[in-house]
Amino acid sequence: MAVASFTVRVPATSANLGPGFDALGLALGLYNTVRVEPAAALEVVVEGEGAAALPRDERSLLWRALCAAVERAGATPPTVRLVCHNRIPLARGLGSSSAAIVAGLLAGNRLAGDQLDRNALLALAVALEGHPDNVTPALLGGVRVCVQGEGGLSQVAVPLPRPLYAALFVPDHPLPTAEARRALPATVPLGDAVYNLGRAALLVAALATGEYRLLAEATRDRLHQPARARLFPALPTLLAAARAAGALGACLSGAGPSVLALAESAADAQRVAGALEAAAAGETVGGHSLVAEVGVGGAEVSA
Repeated sequence: MAVASFTVRVPATSANLGPGFDALGLALGLYNTVRVEPAAALEVVVEGEGAAALPRDERSLLWRALCAAVERAGATPPTVRLVCHNRIPLARGLGSSSAAIVAGLLAGNRLAGDQLDRNALLALAVALEGHPDNVTPALLGGVRVCVQGEGGLSQVAVPLPRPLYAALFVPDHPLPTAEARRALPATVPLGDAVYNLGRAALLVAALATGEYRLLAEATRDRLHQPARARLFPALPTLLAAARAAGALGACLSGAGPSVLALAESAADAQRVAGALEAAAAGETVGGHSLVAEVGVGGAEVSA
């Protein structure tokens, strides 16, 4: 299989968005890129986030996803050099594993002649990740509702009538998704289930109609954030600080520990990001803030 060099770019993602546990996700304007080049033997180069931690051999999630796409297309994976420029923090609730999976699948598909369509790639991504709420916006972009049903994955875009920006606080300490999931209760009270159902519906409606004033209530949650706050005790303080600084709504990003707050302008998001940093410092939580556009386009392949 002849290999011509190309680049894959994949956005970060944030899932749940408060009440939409395992069902809602959005793409953020923060990207990992992978340059795929011909090589005599597999080589994985990692720069930026995860440079000291990510494997650089056949254990690489990026490489395993690449192989999955090539093999699904009925081909044999070629030897390549994968040069990764990572800006998405690892194990912080911003979709780093989904970005690796989607990048690998798109790279493998390009190497196999782009034989797999987006539906096939999405099905592979969900199978590799185990849930759809990050890989779907990573691949397709936008804000997405994703549900695994009897007939497979159902997903649909939620249009944003006006721009939204995210203020993110990214703690220095990671929180692996598996650990965050173990913290969740096996059952929840009926009142909490009803609380979340209403707010998840309100969240989708508020985003789709541009009624962003409703996001303060629509991003509240009783299903997973209270349990995960026991792993990250500063969470309630950070959420309150974001709302006090004028955020439209605020929530844990994915499984955490990053916090996501929504704003209608980049300037508003910068102000909220500063409030998040100040609140974190008051709780002696190290970390940094980021501002990113919400609902950007999905993963892309370019020459």
